[in-house]
Amino acid sequence: MKTSIVILIFASLLISSLKLAEAALVRTQRSAQYSGVPFRYVDYLRGRDGRDGQDGLDGSPGPRGPPGREGKTGERGEFGVQGPPGPQGPGGAVYTRWGKTTCPDTEGTELVYAGRVGGSVHGQKGGGSNHLCMPDDPDYSSYTPGVQGASPIHGAEFETDISNPNIRGPLSSFHDQNIPCAVCSTAVRAQVLMIPAKTQCPSSWTLEYSGYLMSNYRAQYRTTFECVDGNPDTIPGQAANANSNAFYHTEATCNDGLSCSPYHPEKELTCVVCTK
Repeated sequence: MKTSIVILIFASLLISSLKLAEAALVRTQRSAQYSGVPFRYVDYLRGRDGRDGQDGLDGSPGPRGPPGREGKTGERGEFGVQGPPGPQGPGGAVYTRWGKTTCPDTEGTELVYAGRVGGSVHGQKGGGSNHLCMPDDPDYSSYTPGVQGASPIHGAEFETDISNPNIRGPLSSFHDQNIPCAVCSTAVRAQVLMIPAKTQCPSSWTLEYSGYLMSNYRAQYRTTFECVDGNPDTIPGQAANANSNAFYHTEATCNDGLSCSPYHPEKELTCVVCTK
């Protein structure tokens, strides 16, 4: 009797287990049909998902990608503070120092060449009205022998005879002396200015030299006014009275455009040569 009861209970449990297994199998088949995954009988009793594993090692870097598109230009920034002035650029000016064989001892001034003053004869209509600084070592190209005399250039001399009240002046001790000259170059200043009736340059200018304003005699043909150094040199052995091209002191005639104050008709006019 007891054995029959045990068998009955075991059979009931077995039937219940089979029914549960069958139900699970049906659910698994339906799930496989909906998902399109082939059904395998071994998959109907699955366990729970396992835990996440540890992160793997970083792989090697991939190849560099192509550059991206250029971005938009940003807004302009504010202007910066102005910097200090830069060094002075290269300049340069050339002038003639009448009456000297050397150039002034000013910064950046050097001698180009020395010579003697030349010009046309004061009593002849032709030729030039300007004066030239003729070099002491002339060069010649092709030439025609003989003196043609069409446009001669003569040496210039001081006409400042102290015994003659019409021409005497501060440079009377140089009367009949031929006049030398020097061509000078300033490497650091680009402007040259001759100022008549002055002994000093403006405050922003450099004084190259000062002297006396001289030109030809009033009854002779006109020449240019030149600023002759106030302490001129002389040319040895050249003191003859050639009276060809001459330098005379100048004075201001007032009350005909130049005011008698401050100009004075009895004072020889001065001059300065300035650079900047």
